[in-house]
Amino acid sequence: MKAAVWALVLLFPSLCWAASEARSSDAGEMGELVTADWLHAHLDDDDLIVLDSSVLVLLDENQQMSNVSGYQDFLEGHIPGARFADLLVALSGTEARLAMPTPQAFATALGELGIRNQDKIVVYSSAMHVWSARLWWMLKWIGHDRVAILDGGLTAWRDAGYPVASDEVSTTRTQYQPRVRAELVSDQSAVRAAIQSPEIQLVDALPAAHYRGEFSLYGRAGHIPTAVNISATELTDAHGRYRRGDELSVFVDLPRDKPVITYCGGGVAAAATAFALRQAGVKDVSVYMGSLQDWLSNPDNPMTTDP
Repeated sequence: MKAAVWALVLLFPSLCWAASEARSSDAGEMGELVTADWLHAHLDDDDLIVLDSSVLVLLDENQQMSNVSGYQDFLEGHIPGARFADLLVALSGTEARLAMPTPQAFATALGELGIRNQDKIVVYSSAMHVWSARLWWMLKWIGHDRVAILDGGLTAWRDAGYPVASDEVSTTRTQYQPRVRAELVSDQSAVRAAIQSPEIQLVDALPAAHYRGEFSLYGRAGHIPTAVNISATELTDAHGRYRRGDELSVFVDLPRDKPVITYCGGGVAAAATAFALRQAGVKDVSVYMGSLQDWLSNPDNPMTTDP
C-alpha cells in the first residue's frame, strides 16, 4: 500500500503577493511559474540563475523511504548553466532530516552558489516536482522576490527538445543578505492555535489514504485535527505541470481570504500544495516545515482519523 501511494507522489507531485504575477507568458516578465519556452528564451540573461533541486526518494525492501541526493543525476544531464542546490545537506538544518536552516546558514549557502539578492532564480527538479516547490518556498522565506518554478521540471525541458549539459559551472562567492519573511513558515505552536481557531485552516498535503489513517509513514495514523486534505498528488497533471484555473479550483475548495497552514511529513509536499494554493488565489499561506516529523515528536500532540 505504501509503495503504491508513494509511487503516485513520485509521479505527480510577503503575504498577499499579487495573483496576477503567478504565471509567466513565453515572452513576458518572470512570474511564479515559467514554461520551458520562457526559460530557454531567457537562459542567457545576465541576472538569471537556474537551480536544480532534485532529490530522489527510494523505497527499500521493507517499504521504508529514504531521500538520496540527485547530484549524480544532475551530472548526467541538467539544464545548461544550472547549479545544483543540495536540499539535503547544504540547504538544510542539522537537527533533523529536512530541518529548516537558520536564516544566516541559508544565506551563506546561497552565497556559496553565487546568488545575489537582485538575481532572478528559476528552480526545477528532475522527477519529483515537490522539491522545486520546497526550494521556492524557502527562497521566498529568506526574502527573495524574483524566483519562479519551471513548470514540469526537467521533463518539460527535455520534451520541448532543448539540450541538456553535463558540465558544472564555476561560481563566485557572494554575500547574500537575508530579509526573512517569518510569516511564511509555521511551527508547532501555530498549528496548535489553528486547531482551536475556526479562522485558520490546516491543510494536510499527504495522499488521501494516509490522511484517512489507512497507513502511516510517521508513527501514529491519521491527520492533525481540523485539517482538510488537499494532496499534492492532485495538483499536477500526468506530466508534472501544475493544474490551472477551474481545473485547479476543483481541488482547492477553500476561502481565498482565510489563513492557511499546510503540512505533510517533512515540509516538501506541503510546500507544493502551498504553492498551488497561491496560484488558486489563496493569499495567506504558510508551511509547517517540520510537519508530522516534528508534530509527532511530542506525544501530547493530537492526531485523528475523523474526516
